[in-house]
Amino acid sequence: MGTIQFASLASGSSGNCYYLGNEHTSILIDAGLGIRIIKKRFSEFGLKMETLKAILVTHEHADHAKAVGCLGEKHHIPIYATRLVYAGMERNPCLRGLGKSCLRTIEKEVPFVVGDFRIIPFGVPHDSCDNVGYFIECGNTTFCLATDVGHLTETIVTYLCKADNLVLESNYDETMLRMGPYPARLKERILSPNGHLSNKEVAEFLANHYSPQWKYVWLCHLSKDNNHPELAYKTVETRLKTIGLKVGEDLQVIPLRRNLPTGVFYLPERR
Repeated sequence: MGTIQFASLASGSSGNCYYLGNEHTSILIDAGLGIRIIKKRFSEFGLKMETLKAILVTHEHADHAKAVGCLGEKHHIPIYATRLVYAGMERNPCLRGLGKSCLRTIEKEVPFVVGDFRIIPFGVPHDSCDNVGYFIECGNTTFCLATDVGHLTETIVTYLCKADNLVLESNYDETMLRMGPYPARLKERILSPNGHLSNKEVAEFLANHYSPQWKYVWLCHLSKDNNHPELAYKTVETRLKTIGLKVGEDLQVIPLRRNLPTGVFYLPERR
């Protein structure tokens, strides 16, 4: 199957876009950046747009779906989304240009195949029309992404625990959010079961469900105003230390940058 590469082109409320690929198959999960920026970052990483076989959409918010129409229609790349996500994109004036010819409708927990990848979408609670995470298998490598997570359901935990490599939202520090300048209504939305996931919730999940098979844990969708990479990392590192785990040795924990790419990572195969 070949070595799988992972790259975050950007991860935050200004835009989210993640690349996963080997020599035969490459996909994007979300395309919330301008098409010119996506092309520029492909060039910087030595990646080729013509190898893209699919765009997987988590949900219809513009910071996840901004370039979906352009990639689908102008570049003839199939777009995979649930029926409700597609309907939400159709209603969003920021996402005009998405035609039905490129759409491939998916259903939660019904596997589908794109090239070398076997993909299972699963439900993720969020204040959108619909939201899914993706569990992806390729040979002996497994990968799971869950973003814009209001709370960790049993289903989400199951798929995260099955994966070797995780991308998981770590959106805010609760103290920063509660003490910060956001209006009360917005704070309540973020804190709600259909909002976002905090650093502490992520740290607790990793400590309570740790598996030695985990290789990489990337922390995604960090808030500009209510978080920063060092704090997200430290929250996880400190909690894992209490159960005798050392970040950097037992597993790699890497906060993804909001507006910039975060390198190219090579995912090890499970032995």
